[in-house]
Amino acid sequence: MPKTNNWRRLDNSAKIFPIASSKKYSSVFRLSAVLKEEIQPEVLKEAVEIVLKNLSSFKVKLKKGLFWYYFEDNTKKIIIEREKNYPCKYIDPNTNNDYLFKVTYFKDKINLDIFHSLTDGNSGIIFLREIVYTYIELVHKNDFNKKLRIERTLSNNTEDDYLKNYDKKSKPAKGGKKAYILKGSKLPLSMIGVIHVNINLNQLKQKAKEKDVTITQFLTACLIYAIYNTNYKIYNGSKPIKICIPVDLKKYFKSETVSNFFSYINVQANMDLKMLESFDGLLKFVKQDFNQKLTKDEISKTMSANVKLGNNILIKSIPLFLKSIIVKLSYLEIRKYTTTTFSNIGRIGIIGEYQKYIDKFLMLIAPESVEKIKCSACSFDNNLVFTFTSVLENTDIEKEFCKKLKEEGIEIFVEGNGVHDFIS
Repeated sequence: MPKTNNWRRLDNSAKIFPIASSKKYSSVFRLSAVLKEEIQPEVLKEAVEIVLKNLSSFKVKLKKGLFWYYFEDNTKKIIIEREKNYPCKYIDPNTNNDYLFKVTYFKDKINLDIFHSLTDGNSGIIFLREIVYTYIELVHKNDFNKKLRIERTLSNNTEDDYLKNYDKKSKPAKGGKKAYILKGSKLPLSMIGVIHVNINLNQLKQKAKEKDVTITQFLTACLIYAIYNTNYKIYNGSKPIKICIPVDLKKYFKSETVSNFFSYINVQANMDLKMLESFDGLLKFVKQDFNQKLTKDEISKTMSANVKLGNNILIKSIPLFLKSIIVKLSYLEIRKYTTTTFSNIGRIGIIGEYQKYIDKFLMLIAPESVEKIKCSACSFDNNLVFTFTSVLENTDIEKEFCKKLKEEGIEIFVEGNGVHDFIS
């Protein structure tokens, strides 16, 4: 390990991503803020530089050790560029001054692409929000003088809270069946299609309340319903449709870390075809499955099993070059147990003085060869944006999802990145 520069270990989740990731499986997610004015690149760069002085835990590079990767301080300058590539692409350290995140802009939008080893979506929002606050303060100096500028306490706590909270005596949950894998022709040339479904949040809340489910449960049911009525039927699926739902562990355990601290549940739609064809029946099942799995005890089982695996003496002692082979083979197998991932990071809270400058926020997750479509959602004001990122040519799933929302009386409008000629 280096003696002159500060370094730190990767958290329990972060350890896997550098080993399993590649240009085909980037492990990158994107958070975007859409403002109500054109972005000024030089001001954006200044804002990011200011934020990195306060959030130094993000100012790191990845280094290879004998047994694991580790983080080391990064003293290079940050690069800010106009967006010119598809979202969530592999972040090449050689072209990004070794940073594990990438800031780009396009018209009125600020993008923050983050390699998952650095942090998770919830802490990523803290980073993006601070960039947005600082940018707005710099552009609108007359509106944000010293009296109005708000002092914000930012944490650089990078403690591995997995180690602090896992249960050594916990028994792992039983493994399930392999999942139905989405089928169809892929887009050419490493293209990624993006479809943002902007949903009237008040109407969505009212519908979820009427059905006695949460917003995440309602949207999960819509997603399963859309997959079943399109891709699953077309290709005569037989395996269960399984949706991976990331879970913010800070809701269950006390934590102030800005490192990864998340787990997941798998919502598995059983193969009772009558249940799948009845939306209300599907909603009832999804609610029941969430209630059974989304408990501190069940979540702790999954988290603890992963921590114990990472702390296994035999695994820790395997040199990194051998560990990489084992992990990549294991990861290929593990991904066969999920049809798609749906991450809802919920409402993004913004201090009142800054709200008038912001239109909305977006979240995108990198699709890959097994999970060909990935889904994400976040909300701001009265708008929830549900985003599909896809490597499939066909958009039947997205269209069926939109159709279902409209049938339920929920207003939507759809935007995309131009890859798909999409009409909802």
